[in-house]
Amino acid sequence: MYGLVNRALQEFICQHHGDASWQAIKTMASVDVELFVRMESYPDDITYRLVGAACESLNIAPATLLRNFGRHWVLFTGQEGYGSLLDGAGSSLQEILSNLDDLHVRVGLMYPALKPPSFSCANVSDDGLTLHYFSERPGLAPMVIGLIEGLGERLGKSLTISQTSDRNTGADHDSFDIRIA
Repeated sequence: MYGLVNRALQEFICQHHGDASWQAIKTMASVDVELFVRMESYPDDITYRLVGAACESLNIAPATLLRNFGRHWVLFTGQEGYGSLLDGAGSSLQEILSNLDDLHVRVGLMYPALKPPSFSCANVSDDGLTLHYFSERPGLAPMVIGLIEGLGERLGKSLTISQTSDRNTGADHDSFDIRIA
């Protein structure tokens, strides 16, 4: 994953638990990178180790940490200069989620080693949709729920999200039913 993800994780941990917690998490995860360069690619294992150490150190379930981090990611990337890309993806939740693959293509121009997930939408209506999520990276469905929640917050919409298929239980991808109140 790119350093941008690890920097966002660092900011998230420091904001909610302090700098000392971040340092302890890095030590526990055996990560000796002092500063993550946002446009540099790092092995996925570093991010997974940091998340695992954060969960253990802070006594937080992985799904909870990833969901909260997903919400944080939406705000973080907006502050890091990517808000205009998100704005260009659409003005409604349905439009933005339908354009996620195109958004990742544009991001890939800046990050050539990017291995983004893929998304497709079905059953799109005024009050919701079904989002299908495909990724080579395991265990990140809770982060996707947080990302969707963050987008809802950004758009001022109240959402109900339920996972309808789960790779962890044998499905070939994760799916989410999203209802807009």
